[in-house]
Amino acid sequence: MKIIELAFTVNPVTDMKKAREFYEGLLRLEPGMVYEGESMGWVEYEIGPGVLALGSGAGFTKPSTDGASVALEMENFDEAIQELKDSGCPFVLEPAETPVCHMAVILDPDGNSIIIHKRKAHNP
Repeated sequence: MKIIELAFTVNPVTDMKKAREFYEGLLRLEPGMVYEGESMGWVEYEIGPGVLALGSGAGFTKPSTDGASVALEMENFDEAIQELKDSGCPFVLEPAETPVCHMAVILDPDGNSIIIHKRKAHNP
């Protein structure tokens, strides 16, 4: 077996309209594929070579702060943090610096954790 790429990561949501307002409004992601059925919904956001999807209904797991998390690489970490704070977005982990990155953790409307991230330049 050889895995060649990550196809997508999905965050389960309970209210697709509210979730899309957060992901498209606050995070400014552009929707690609959108499916809105009677019992389920699916929205994909292409981010670089990866895809973040939102899924609701029909067998999706429940949103949770205890589950997996997605990390979003920011062009400008400080600006992103300020915009999120100005919006009143809840932070689980305030901005922190590690030897390799800057990061913070926020919650989407369903309580899924999202890592706001900025890699440090590699020093050879």
